[in-house]
Amino acid sequence: MLPAIDQLRTTLDEKAKAYQEIVKIGRTHLQDATPLTVGQEISGWVYMLDRSKEMILESTEKMRELAIGGTAVGTGINAHPEFGQFVAEEISQLTGQTFNSSPNKFHALTSHDEITYAHGALKALAADLMKIANDVRWLASGPRCGIGELIIPENEPGSSIMPGKVNPTQSEALTMIAAQIMGNDATIGFAASQGNFELNVFKPVIIYNFLQSVELLADGMNSFHDKCAVGIEPNLETIEKKKTEQFIDACDGIKPAHRI
Repeated sequence: MLPAIDQLRTTLDEKAKAYQEIVKIGRTHLQDATPLTVGQEISGWVYMLDRSKEMILESTEKMRELAIGGTAVGTGINAHPEFGQFVAEEISQLTGQTFNSSPNKFHALTSHDEITYAHGALKALAADLMKIANDVRWLASGPRCGIGELIIPENEPGSSIMPGKVNPTQSEALTMIAAQIMGNDATIGFAASQGNFELNVFKPVIIYNFLQSVELLADGMNSFHDKCAVGIEPNLETIEKKKTEQFIDACDGIKPAHRI
């Protein structure tokens, strides 16, 4: 998943730099606002991916403590006192990642707050991807009556009866993935709350949803990158037309005759 973030981030950063001088109209509240450049707008998407990656890496550090050695209820009964740490060291050697035996096995057996926290970072990434994909498909809307400031790749015919349509299928797929991640997060949060007394038995549904989220995010970003992001271009004619109209309206708005 992390390589998928890096790949998408690199491509969007290239787009941001390439389109840094193309001025367009900004939008707030879905209404026309003050100008910015296409590059500035895309740079916001780039920084979202940077921050999401930082949060994912930070949150997964919390998952390095293992319950191993706690045996049945956390007391370590019937196990050597150093069994947990021995196994953690062996797992570290096998995986190339550092793991430790949790200093409090009572917590480790009944709580899954670390993986819940880590999946929250995945949900944050999903929220950012939802925003990016929505921006792309809205900005590419048209071809005649939409915003039409972006051109996206024509991956398949949009319609046999409505010529000119380029349906934003990659954006739509990515937004559905984001919705699924948010659903998975709700499942993980509920499952993590079911640590009744000394053991949480909802581990299978937690890891199932966590791994599904990782796989979906990786596949979704790779597909969006290869079939959409690399081909995003500004529609200079439309951008210039809308920009000119907005500047004219802005000037008209300060004339005394137009004041209420």
